[in-house]
Amino acid sequence: MAQAVAEPPQHLPTEDQIQQVLCQLAAERAPGATFCPSEAARLLRPNNWRPLMEPVRRVGFQLVREGRLRLSQRGRTCHPDEPLKGPIRFSQP
Repeated sequence: MAQAVAEPPQHLPTEDQIQQVLCQLAAERAPGATFCPSEAARLLRPNNWRPLMEPVRRVGFQLVREGRLRLSQRGRTCHPDEPLKGPIRFSQP
């Protein structure tokens, strides 16, 4: 299971750290099983995860473009460049 990253008091995680957690969460899931970006944010910064949601989504979208993650919304595969409104999920490609 993914381990929480040690949280320096004033620093945000790097894109590499975010990428590592997103890929680890996807690898831990069964094929077709999804996870919310907030799971990655909570692992990266358990006590102050909400400010990480935009960086986590941005890095996740890049991983989708690279074919390393799948993006879905309401069970439908999406592309990060299309308009998205509401909750999204990531999974193995």
